[in-house]
Amino acid sequence: MLIDSHCHLTDPQFSQDRREVLLRAREAGVEKVLSVCSNRGDEPRWRALLEEAAGIPGAPGVWGTAGIHPHEAREAREGDLSALGELARTHPRVVAVGETGLDFHYDLSPREAQESLFREHLEVGAGLGLPVVVHSRSADTALIRILREWEGRVQGVLHCFTGGEELLGVALAMGWMVSFTGIITFKNFDGGEVVRSVPQDRLMVETDAPYLAPIPHRGRRNEPAFVTRVAEALAAIRGEESEEVKEYTTDNAIRFFSLND
Repeated sequence: MLIDSHCHLTDPQFSQDRREVLLRAREAGVEKVLSVCSNRGDEPRWRALLEEAAGIPGAPGVWGTAGIHPHEAREAREGDLSALGELARTHPRVVAVGETGLDFHYDLSPREAQESLFREHLEVGAGLGLPVVVHSRSADTALIRILREWEGRVQGVLHCFTGGEELLGVALAMGWMVSFTGIITFKNFDGGEVVRSVPQDRLMVETDAPYLAPIPHRGRRNEPAFVTRVAEALAAIRGEESEEVKEYTTDNAIRFFSLND
């Protein structure tokens, strides 16, 4: 069994063949997926996804999150996060807050707006007792500063981790989780030491579909079935058996996100 702990099945790239995507995931051994919310508009799309998946015999179980991506921070309106927080509070299949965080690589939203919205997400997560799904790119210093402000108050996962050793150390010291994507299969990936330094009980695997398709699917739309490639790459880098990696990353995701049927 495998879990894709972070994907975006509400993305329009799946609008024509979502049913087939879900069935291919199950055929690949993926029994649960966490479809992540990126903005307020994702809420109705996620509800429709949940209903669609429930009507497909053999489809993986679907859970979700509630949040606003840092790219979308500039578009967030007053009340958006409160509404998503209410979704997280009341819907049993919403198991985390986010995706939130900081992206200083593309800077699609002002950094001040990103930091403010990130803190608001952390407040929601702490208040609801839910973990927070965190995106970080080219923002290690600022993220470390904010995480330290919230130490002991909220738990989270650094998804699609590509950060440095200092950020990793801070997150692990706080009891946070780390998740890797198909980036670890790329020929120019040079983070093997970081991958090997994460304890087994802190690791999860994800696709971030439809983005970041792993080798040999790079250049195509990513999908949850391809999380098997991420698990296999993780095993190769860490010198572990593939089945062992699949087992402990699955156990970690079920425990961390409370993915109970």
